[in-house]
Amino acid sequence: MIYPGGELLLLIGIGGGTGSGKTTVARRIIQKVGNERCALLPMDNYYKDMSHLPLEERKKVNYDHPDVIEYDLLREHLQLLIDGKSAEIPTYDFVSYVRKEEIIHFPPKDVIIVEGIFALYYDEIYRLYGLSIYVDAESDIRFIRRLHRDVRERGRTMESVIEQYLQTVKPMHDAYVEPTKRRADIIVPKGGHNDKAIEVVVNYIFKKLE
Repeated sequence: MIYPGGELLLLIGIGGGTGSGKTTVARRIIQKVGNERCALLPMDNYYKDMSHLPLEERKKVNYDHPDVIEYDLLREHLQLLIDGKSAEIPTYDFVSYVRKEEIIHFPPKDVIIVEGIFALYYDEIYRLYGLSIYVDAESDIRFIRRLHRDVRERGRTMESVIEQYLQTVKPMHDAYVEPTKRRADIIVPKGGHNDKAIEVVVNYIFKKLE
């Protein structure tokens, strides 16, 4: 696909609910296409910095609402990459809910995958994709995966994860994430374990890069 900047680049959006297997799908695509041509840009890096709030107030923020993503900055960085320029990508600390000082130097690639629960939500970003994918999985499987991740990687207690899931994660998924399935060119059931769907995506990518 030829983008407005004139550079050859395929942007792929991978959306879907928390714990659906989005990252696994993205990594398997990158593995098959090759790191030298394909890279992952996680939308999680663009959560808004909450350092202006006390820690207890940060914990009360609804992090499953689309307003918590600094999507304008992501849109700006994607345009740089489309134009063949590098972008300086922020990083995020999910234990303290603040943006880290560390910046990732992200060079342009032939294929860039934007992955996150709201990857297909924002119109300004969705319009840039050459391919939109929604990764689907049963709600109980998604919850178990999120529980394991948040306890192991983000320092949460099991009780806090369950409470957050019931109060914000599930309602926000039903209101904002699930409807983006209708925007997808390809729906991938069974997450990262769907070999046939991943092969279809990879074949499409190679065809576009010919």
